[in-house]
This record gives sequence, C-alpha cells and structure tokens, in this order.
Amino acid sequence: MTIDTYDYIVVGAGSAGSVLANRLTASGEHRVLLLEAGRPDHFWTKIPIGFSRMIDLPAANWCYESEPEDNTSQRRIPVPRGKLLGGSSAINGMVFVRGQAQDFDTWAQLGNRGWSFKDVLPLFRNMESYAGGEDDVRGREGPLQVTDTLERGPLYEAIIEAAEQAGIQRTPDYNSGAQDGIGMTQMTISKGRRMSTARCYLDPAQDRHNITIQANALTEALLLDGKKCIGVRYAVGGQKREARANREVIVSAGAINSPQVLELSGVGQPERLRELGIDVKHELPGVGENLRDHYAPRMKWHMRAEGLTYNETARGLGLLGQIARFAVKRDGLLGMPASPVRAYVRTREGLDSPDFGISWQPFLAEGTRKLARKPGMTVIGHALRSESTGSIHLASSDPTQPPSIRFNFLSAEIDRDITVAGMRIVRKIMTAPALENIVGKEFAPGPDAQSDEELLDYVIKTGETTYHPIGTCKMGSDPQAVVDERLRVHGMEGLRVADASIMPTLTSGNTNAPSIMIGEKAARMVLEDAA
Repeated sequence: MTIDTYDYIVVGAGSAGSVLANRLTASGEHRVLLLEAGRPDHFWTKIPIGFSRMIDLPAANWCYESEPEDNTSQRRIPVPRGKLLGGSSAINGMVFVRGQAQDFDTWAQLGNRGWSFKDVLPLFRNMESYAGGEDDVRGREGPLQVTDTLERGPLYEAIIEAAEQAGIQRTPDYNSGAQDGIGMTQMTISKGRRMSTARCYLDPAQDRHNITIQANALTEALLLDGKKCIGVRYAVGGQKREARANREVIVSAGAINSPQVLELSGVGQPERLRELGIDVKHELPGVGENLRDHYAPRMKWHMRAEGLTYNETARGLGLLGQIARFAVKRDGLLGMPASPVRAYVRTREGLDSPDFGISWQPFLAEGTRKLARKPGMTVIGHALRSESTGSIHLASSDPTQPPSIRFNFLSAEIDRDITVAGMRIVRKIMTAPALENIVGKEFAPGPDAQSDEELLDYVIKTGETTYHPIGTCKMGSDPQAVVDERLRVHGMEGLRVADASIMPTLTSGNTNAPSIMIGEKAARMVLEDAA
C-alpha cells in the first residue's frame, strides 16, 4: 500500500473544510490533502432552484433520517446532507444568516475565548463580498459572494406591511449583529449561480501545486499512535488507502459525520464502542452528544388574490416563461433562495433579542419537489436557540452505514413555549389588514387548532427540521466538550474538529454562514500554531 504524506489532512470538503483547504494552501508552503466522501459535482448544484431537486436526491445527498421518536409522532425525519464538494453548501437553500451577536457572546461566556461577536466579526467581514449594509460590519472583498434576493412584487410588500401592522419593524440588514425585524433574504447566489464553498473556495485553489482534492473518498478511520493522530485510512472505489499528516488532521465532516469518524476511530464513549467491537483508543464522553437543530412547523394558507404565487406563474407554459426569464435576467423561480422573506421576532416582553425566526415561501409544495396545483403560501417558524438536545452515534462499525440520529425535539419546555407563541405571531401577521385581500384561509394547522395542546399536536405530527444540525463535537471545557477553544480534540495531539459540530449552542438562523466562519477561524488558528 502506497502511503502519501502531507502537512495537513482535511476530512470533509464541506462548508468549513473547503475554506480550510483554501486558506491552508494559500501561501504555497503547506501540502494539504482534502478528502470528500461525495462526488465532485452535480448539474443541479449550479442552478439555485436545484435545492428543491437535491433535497432527496441520492446522487447529491446522503439522505439521512432520524430515528422514530414520540415528539415526531414516530416519524423518521429527513436529514439532508450534501454529498458533493462543498458539502451542504452545495445543496442548501442559499440563505445567508450570520446570527445574532448574542449567539457568539454566549459561546465566549461559556469559556471559549476568542469566539465573541467582536472576535468573529472580522472573520465574517473577511469571508464575504456584499454590496449592502454598513462598512464597519459588512465585507466587500471576500471570496463568498452574498447578494440581496431579486424577488420583488406586491406579495412581498404586503407581507412586510402586515408584519409592521403586527408590530414588527423593517430591518435594513439582519446580518449586522442585531436581527430584530423583517426584511428580504440575503443569499449566496450571484448572477444566477449558487455560491457554494466549492465554487468560492475550492475552484480558486484547485490548481495550486500543494493541494490534492480527492472526491469519492470515504474516510474509514483516523490513524492514531497512542494519543496522537498521525493520518487517515480511507477508501476510493473499494481500494484501501492511507495518508499521513506531518502536522495535523482536521475533521470537517459536519455535525452528522464528524462524530461518526471519531467513533469509528475509537474516540468516544467506551461502552458504545465496545458494543460494536471497536477498540477504545481515547475516552471522550461528549462525542455525538449535544445534537441540536431547528424544529419547525410549516403553516399554510390558500390565496384569495390571483397570480401572486409560483403555483400559478410557474406551472405549464408559465414554467417555460420562468426558464426564459432565468436565462435572460437570472431571477424568478429558478434564481431564488428557499425563502425570499424572513423575520426575527421576540415571543414575549423582556427578551434581549429575538427568539423566534419566520420565513415565507411564495408557493405550496406537494412533497419536496412539486408545486401544488392550488395557489398558496407556506410559512416556516422555529425557536432560534433550541434547548432540546439529542445525539448521533454509530449504529454499526461499518463506515458505509449511516449513524443513528436522535433529535429529542421539544424535550425542553422552553422550545414548546416559544414554538406555540411564535405560531400565534405568524397568525397575527397573516391576518393583518395588509394581507386581508391577498391571503385566504389557513388550512394547516387550520382554524380548529387554537389551544397550545392542539398547536403542539400539529407540530409533533408534521414538523420538520430546517436542516441545521450542530453541536455533536461541541467546543468547551466541561466534561461533555469534545474540542477546546482552539478546536483541538481534548486529550489528543495533532487532531482538530472544525465544522458545525463544534457549536456549543445554536446560532439564530441558518447555519451555513457560521460554518464558513468556523472554517476561516480554524485555518487561522492552525497557521498560528504552525508558526
């Protein structure tokens, strides 16, 4: 077996891993191997509306599912994860949300020095190129192209006016650190093309002499010499390979797969590993714990006004018109993010910042791919900083088998309270005067669901995640922490984790932007330590 040697090995070419590979090779000094279990590319990743095609497409998506649980009415909840270079940034809804300043200040207050909003703001600015907002909080020359949604029209204006009538102000920039209010979505789309980290970070780096990008490479285990990580064992097309790292291995396989890689390598809870016949190399009880995600009901309304939703304007000949429009203008249905309008609100008085997020979709869908025949609107809402925690652990010692995902949604009382209060706020907006002649009858959950118990029953029976799993290799110094503030695995040498799994708590909104920031920060810390 040929064993190649590099300075750094990055496991996972997703939102954080692609950033690491780019930044670590920029000087030309360090040799980097980037391993990605998925394929290099897929047609649908280039076109923004492709997210609706890839949401359950095995060629581009690992199509994981959670275990049946009482608070999901024994349903298996889909857990899409990107199976391409760029990871989930290659299949997501392209919504760009940093989160609140409070999110990162909370991380710092938990003992993670260097992770306050003041500390991470320069990283957010450095990674983005965005024309709006204020210069002191927004970046202008970064690799990630961020733009404002091109969606316009009377429906959106009516939604924003209705929110104002419900006491929610407009916000010029929800990514300034203060989220309060309603506004149009900022997105990782530029000139009609998805701006994944594969596009923005790997494409510029792929021809460097010191980077090796290996797709279709399934990491089977980390190579450990005592308490030091010295390399990676992986397979390409069934062929076993090994690679050694002179300096470090950085696991960036995401909140689902990073704990899986650690456990396959004998790092985790000893009793779980022994049950699967895995030799225990390093006891670390927090591996796979602290799983969090945004659990959201989809509330739905019929329309009273005609011609305002994509159910009407993108069916039949209308779809041909949308295709032509995208070809010329790069906008319309084919060029929009998952939700063009969003709001961040407080469900009760006395809060320092919003605790509930709302997003609007100008259509109704049948299943995950198809526009419904009847026109309507879908409104998605969820608690921003869920306190319910679950776990991800191996179900098999076979690296090709998916892990067992248990979300434990709604187990925290505060999540139940916020969800119900938020649903009532959504109803208040949707029945405001500005939407009276536009929006028709609510049919999900419907007018019969009025009590807290009835609303929660609807959430339990129909709720889905918003595809933001985090926390399974959390950062901190407590007994359940997996990595320290510099993302080094506790008790190990030469090993870090850098992706959404290190988040100790959820950020307030979509998690792609914070994951990219984590990649940026990790790269800086790795290079600082190397120097």
